[in-house]
Amino acid sequence: MRRRIIWACIWGYLGVNFLMFLRFFFPRALFEPKTIFSVGFPADFAPGVETKFQKDFRVWVVRVPGRLFVIYARCTHLGCTPDWKQAEDKFKCPCHGSGYDSEGINYEGPAPRPMDRALVVIDPTGQIVVDTNRLFVRDLKAGRDEFDNDGAFLPV
Repeated sequence: MRRRIIWACIWGYLGVNFLMFLRFFFPRALFEPKTIFSVGFPADFAPGVETKFQKDFRVWVVRVPGRLFVIYARCTHLGCTPDWKQAEDKFKCPCHGSGYDSEGINYEGPAPRPMDRALVVIDPTGQIVVDTNRLFVRDLKAGRDEFDNDGAFLPV
């Protein structure tokens, strides 16, 4: 009886190792979201924060009087994804409590600077194209303010 148990353990060990060997040939693939995508026409957005692109592209589209811009949804403290709190009219990071106003400007918590804005342009069909590879930063301590640069917002 003991020999059968020992042989079962040996064959089980060899079988598991063989399966691990086979798993090596099927690597896990990490699927990243697109970095260049269209969000619609400027007229599709009412004043305020649009959150429907947060899950798929990690961005918010914000329309304020005279401007439309896209905030990249990453807290500047440690990179968590803040939540939009409609009732409080602010973004709140769930990790360490950083607070941002509706334009992504930090005003509470440990965040050292405002959230970044993504490049926005109008394509030939009139739709808004967002590129999250090109981010605009405002870091007043470093003397860097790119929020008024071309591509950081669309005049509407």
